[in-house]
Amino acid sequence: MAEYDSDTNNYTQSLGCWHGFVAQQKMISIKKNFGSTNKKYLYLSGWMIAAMRSEFGPLPDQSMHEKTAVPALIEEIYTFLRQADSRELSKLFRQLDKARKENDKVEEANTLHKINTFETHVVPIIADIDAGFGNEEATYLLAKKMIEAGACCIQMENQVSDAKQCGHQAGKVTVPHEDFLAKINAVRYAFLELGVEDGVIVARTDSLGAGLTQKIPVSKTPGDLASKYNNFLETTPLASLEDLKEGDMFIKQDGKLCKPVRLSNGLYKFKEGSNFDRVVLDCVTSLQNGADLLWIETPIPHLENIASLVNAIRNEVPSAKLVYNNSPSFNWTLSFRQQVYDEMKSKGKDVSAYDRESLMEEEYDGTPLSTLADDKIRAFQFESSQKAGIFHHLITLPTYHTAALSTDTLAKGYFGSEGMLAYVRDVQRREIRVGLDCVKHQDMAGTYIGDDHKEYFSGDAALKAGGKDNTMNQFEVKNKKAKMMANGTNGHANGVAH
Repeated sequence: MAEYDSDTNNYTQSLGCWHGFVAQQKMISIKKNFGSTNKKYLYLSGWMIAAMRSEFGPLPDQSMHEKTAVPALIEEIYTFLRQADSRELSKLFRQLDKARKENDKVEEANTLHKINTFETHVVPIIADIDAGFGNEEATYLLAKKMIEAGACCIQMENQVSDAKQCGHQAGKVTVPHEDFLAKINAVRYAFLELGVEDGVIVARTDSLGAGLTQKIPVSKTPGDLASKYNNFLETTPLASLEDLKEGDMFIKQDGKLCKPVRLSNGLYKFKEGSNFDRVVLDCVTSLQNGADLLWIETPIPHLENIASLVNAIRNEVPSAKLVYNNSPSFNWTLSFRQQVYDEMKSKGKDVSAYDRESLMEEEYDGTPLSTLADDKIRAFQFESSQKAGIFHHLITLPTYHTAALSTDTLAKGYFGSEGMLAYVRDVQRREIRVGLDCVKHQDMAGTYIGDDHKEYFSGDAALKAGGKDNTMNQFEVKNKKAKMMANGTNGHANGVAH
């Protein structure tokens, strides 16, 4: 974070993963394509655990899944990442053995250098604890399990735990600050109890899209935190106690009696238009009481809107930094095309060739407007880190969508007229062309690691799976481009050279 504070080019990124294999392949790809995992992490999404890892089957993002599935996935991810280390180091030690056997001092020295400077695939995980899965004690117990499994950063939202909704859906109910701060304390206690003094807490507010609260906190002194929270409630004036109906309640605000607006389900409404100020108070309060980073759920990825919130927060806490959800719940194409359309129109440019509400249509692909929109999308992470205080960018559930898209593409071709060509052309050939190690799936699953162990354990008597009759030999890298990528090359990110 200190690096980001001194230079906002040093923002960090992560992608959401729902399985250890997905996380492993992501980190292998990063090392192959960029040479280092620096500032590139993993995100564990509660949404994807609910949708893909529950024994109940697919569930909505409402904290209905088994909470033990969260630390279980963290542990699974680290098991796969360590296996990636083992596999890569095994290759290097085989090279070292070969160099020594052939008395090749130069190759021996080069290989030893690679071993000594080896960079692990194991990276920090940002883990989603939803709204804490219960009271503050339940939050503490689960946070402890997550940290023991390996989580170094825990993200928690200010919704009611038993009525939690996805941040991009309606019906969100927030809790008073005192309740949320108690859970921040619980997570911090879990970190400290386990000796993790630099554990990171991300406090997420859903207040921008939430209009309800479950309870009214008790104000003890005028202007205290509960009083500020209650001032956001929608109320009706109360001229006399005689105006109260059976079961009604009232509070005193600014010396006057008023009745909070309560729905038939017992929830209380916030004032219309109070969302912005509630977000700011949420964020300031969280940072002043133990949180390290903020997360603000927004309806669209609009840089200026995000920056206005962060600037208001920084009036109280100048060092405030965001984790931002580059969510698949946004229609990025439509949103940015409409933003460009509005900018063009405000500058007096001719937009008669475009229908603002239909800009998602394929007919607009390749137009000057769509090109400008794509340029803005490409630069979004870089520019928002410069202008809106975003330290960490993540996509919550990208691999949910990539799995669906790749499967649809294969199924359409394979069961259609293309047959086996659909797999060969769109999967295997592409794996070979880009130097994807997973094309040798036996190797990726650990066959050669096992062979090495057998040889060390049993010597010449070892029955090994490798050798000339192993069909994986057909996939030895031949082309120049794949070899270069397999050796690792530096790349560019977000349209900005680093």
